[in-house]
Amino acid sequence: MEFKVENGDGIDSWKEVTLVYSAALRQMETKMQILNDEFQHVHQYNPIEHIKARIKTPESIVKKLKRYGQESTIDNMVKYINDIAGIRIICSFTSDIYRIADMIRDQRDIKVIAVKDYITYPKASGYKSYHMIVSIPVYLSDRTVDTKVEVQIRTVAMDFWASLEHKIHYKFEGDAPENIKNELVECARMVSDLDARMLSLNEEILAISKKREEEKQLNSGTSK
Repeated sequence: MEFKVENGDGIDSWKEVTLVYSAALRQMETKMQILNDEFQHVHQYNPIEHIKARIKTPESIVKKLKRYGQESTIDNMVKYINDIAGIRIICSFTSDIYRIADMIRDQRDIKVIAVKDYITYPKASGYKSYHMIVSIPVYLSDRTVDTKVEVQIRTVAMDFWASLEHKIHYKFEGDAPENIKNELVECARMVSDLDARMLSLNEEILAISKKREEEKQLNSGTSK
C-alpha cells in the first residue's frame, strides 16, 4: 500500500491516509447496513443492533508503533498497525456474531487476513468479542488501494462490559487493583450467562411463534 508524498513534512501523506481509511470505513458500514436490510427482508429479523466506526488518532498510532519498536512513519503505520480503521458491530445474540462474520467472509471484494475468536477463547480478563482483520479495496481516481479494517463483533452485553473494562484500564493505567480485576472477571461470567439465557429465551419465543403460525395455517386450511 503506497501513499503519495508531495512534500517533506508528510502532511499530504497523512491527509491521504485519513481519506483512504475513512473511505474504507464508509464502505464497510454501507455493506453491513445493506446486509442487515436484506436479512430483515428475507428473515424478518435484524441481526445488527447498531454500528460504531472510528479512525485511530495519530497519538494512539505513534504510541502503538513505539510499543512495536518501530519508527513513526507513514509506511510503518500502514504496515504494522491493523486497526487504524475500526468498525464495531453490536448484535443481540451470540448466534448473530458468527452469522455476521460469515456474511462478511462471503463478500467477494473483502479479504479476511486474520481472525481472533475471543468468544470461544475469552481473554483472562473475561473479555469476549470476535475480531477480524479484513482488507477492502478503496477505488481512487488513479488506482485501487487495498485497505485494512479491524472488525469487532459482539453482543450488547459484551459491549457494555468491554466499555467499562476499557475505562478501568485507562483509569489505573493497566494496573488495576486485584479485587477490581476479580470483580470484572465475575461480571464477565454474568454477562456470558445473560447472553446464553437471552439466546435460549429468543429460541423458545421463535419456536412458539412458528408453532402458532403452523396451527393458524392448519386451521385456516381446515375451515375451507
